[in-house]
Amino acid sequence: MGGVDKTRSGGAERATSRDVARLAGVSHTAVSFVFNGRARGNLSAETQEKIRKAAAQLGYRPNAVARGLRRRRTAVIGLVTDEIATSPFAGRLLRGAMDTAWNSEHLVLTVDSGQDPVTEDAAVAELLDRRVDGIIYAALSLRRARVPEGLHRTFAVLANCLPEDGSLPAVIPAERAGGRSAARVLLDAGHRRVALVGGLDDIATAERLRGFRDALRAVGLTAERDWIMRTGGEIAAGYEGALRLLDGVPVDRRPTGIVCYNDRVAAGVLHAAARLGLDVPADLSVVGYDDQEHMAAFLNPPLTTVALPHRAMGETAARLLLDALDSGTAPPVTTRRLECPVVMRGSVGPAPSP
Repeated sequence: MGGVDKTRSGGAERATSRDVARLAGVSHTAVSFVFNGRARGNLSAETQEKIRKAAAQLGYRPNAVARGLRRRRTAVIGLVTDEIATSPFAGRLLRGAMDTAWNSEHLVLTVDSGQDPVTEDAAVAELLDRRVDGIIYAALSLRRARVPEGLHRTFAVLANCLPEDGSLPAVIPAERAGGRSAARVLLDAGHRRVALVGGLDDIATAERLRGFRDALRAVGLTAERDWIMRTGGEIAAGYEGALRLLDGVPVDRRPTGIVCYNDRVAAGVLHAAARLGLDVPADLSVVGYDDQEHMAAFLNPPLTTVALPHRAMGETAARLLLDALDSGTAPPVTTRRLECPVVMRGSVGPAPSP
């Protein structure tokens, strides 16, 4: 079995499936079976491996356009976002969707609408005109989202948001469970005077607060009304809330642990603690939320936090879409809630002695 020379007229040419068949010593049909997902039951594992090795040696990739024409598909997924491209978490969600699509030989075409409904409708229309196989709609923060016009004309999945009309499947963080996990980190370290700082008028805040209350209730505690401070979502909100909880308050009357709405709020709490001369975590333990890249691990001390599953949301949304394309059936209209794992660092310690 001889090699295959792909240098003609002085330039390299793209290897074909027939070249792979010759190098592997198999039929052209066998190569088609492998790269069209029909090898199982038709070819032995050894033959499949031989074909894949020949393809790798030749640098062969299936022609996605030709395959798409045969299947009446383009092997392209659209991804419409509100303003996620400006957020520090965009890369994780987009990368999760893109890697999952790429592993199934699909590309992702992304459009950022800037949270303008007219632009969103136009973006969906443009993607449909380009005959994408399906569309993911992703949001910057968890909310009930207006479904862009035209999204019901294709297979579609929402990521990090819920459809206002309940008409489409969605992949979101398990925020209530995340709130429980954040509080349990402190409770498991022996803290019983626990406060919550920061928050907005949104679904995430409400769900995290419910989880926070769940965790306290499980150990026989009730969240004190004055220790739940919905001050906002920025560093200043954490600073302000922590001062109100800690400044001038007798040691035995102030919280020993604080759960924060996000890592920016936690940064403000750490700043306030430093100003008041409190050591973290010896005097005060702090838990953030988000695991914000380039921030949480670099605070002083490094922040224990609850990570939002941005990459997993992108992966799961893309997988739902790809599975629907393979089956030819729209994904079920359900809400998938993904785990928000705790990332332990240095901002939590044992509860100080009374």
